[in-house]
Amino acid sequence: MGGEDHRCEWRARAEALERDLAAERVKTSALTDRLTQLESSFEKLQRHVFGQRSEKMPPVAEELRKQGVIKIDREAILAKRRANAELKKALPAREILHRVPEEKRVCPKCGGSIFKPLGPGKKTTIFEHVAAAVERQVHVQEVLRCQCGESILTADGPPKAFERAGYGPGFLANLVVSKCCDSIPLTRLSKQYRRTGIPLIRSTLIELFHRTAEETKPLWGRLIELVPGLEIAQADETTLRVLAKHKTRRAYLWTFLGRDSEDKEIIAYQFSPTRSGETPVRVFGNSKGKCVVDAFTGYNRITLPGGRERAGCMAHVRRKFFDALATTPAARTALEYILEIYKVEAEASEKEILGTDAHRKLRQQKSKPAMEAFRRWLEAEQPKHLPKGAMGEAIAYALNQWHTLTPFLDDPRLPPDNNAVG
Repeated sequence: MGGEDHRCEWRARAEALERDLAAERVKTSALTDRLTQLESSFEKLQRHVFGQRSEKMPPVAEELRKQGVIKIDREAILAKRRANAELKKALPAREILHRVPEEKRVCPKCGGSIFKPLGPGKKTTIFEHVAAAVERQVHVQEVLRCQCGESILTADGPPKAFERAGYGPGFLANLVVSKCCDSIPLTRLSKQYRRTGIPLIRSTLIELFHRTAEETKPLWGRLIELVPGLEIAQADETTLRVLAKHKTRRAYLWTFLGRDSEDKEIIAYQFSPTRSGETPVRVFGNSKGKCVVDAFTGYNRITLPGGRERAGCMAHVRRKFFDALATTPAARTALEYILEIYKVEAEASEKEILGTDAHRKLRQQKSKPAMEAFRRWLEAEQPKHLPKGAMGEAIAYALNQWHTLTPFLDDPRLPPDNNAVG
């Protein structure tokens, strides 16, 4: 009897309790993982919204300057200041004479009132803002008639951006630059125009903006056509709020950057109402080459076997470890490994060998060992952290993207990150 498996009510209850305890442990572990994830997300959001400047991720260049890798070029700074001073001197100048009032033209010694100019006068230079003005141009076309009375000649009229355009090319160019380059909403721009004396409502500006886009379509359309021909292209998408019925909705503006065969920089933009991968497919087509992008799956279809070779973004890896730093001090080690990569890029820039074979050799000599050491550290560190925690997710992201993070080691034309379009 002693060697047989004893079964009784108490044993059954004990086994049931053990099963319940195991189930509770699984639930507790899942809740702990979830709590860690929420704490990390909350800390990240809190730092983003309320954090001091010191709590925000510093640029790589700032970190390199702190470590003395990038030295302050005082000569370059002085040269820049001198160039700026020359630009100021080249501004249109207007001389304004300030005369001594008649009531002050009395000599305190002799009481005389006859004064003669003493030299060219004391000069003070100030820079004043002269408000922009919109002028109403009335173009008069000369009309001539031959003395024989059989023919009439009329001079050409002013150039117009489009038929029946009531606004000149300079006005339209300022409208587009203000909206697209200076990020001035058309509502505010309408207020600015009213201050200059021309009452332009927002709907009119919208119509002019859209018409200008139509007229310039051959230009921006050609830029999009050039993207598939780029051997190395960078791409990224950013959110854009657009009007919808009774609200706004999220849309996307895609940026494509690269250099053509003549080493001219190509920058093209494509608007899309969604983040669908159809946009990069439509832009790149079946073109070959290399594409620097982040881990977004929308680029998968253009980087499948037979398509473009995918190169990842070290800046995205750096961001994830920086976000984990507040709760996991070990993330500092990852940031130091990443900084080693940028030290090599700074050295190549200082030696003026960017994109050359010498740059590739430098990366092979210094960046490659640093990347290999970084991966060994990631693999050793991964079991120490919860998968759903900030540190665990950062490590998983880096390891999952590793095959895209290393192509820059063999091609000096590839940047280690996608910051140029991010």
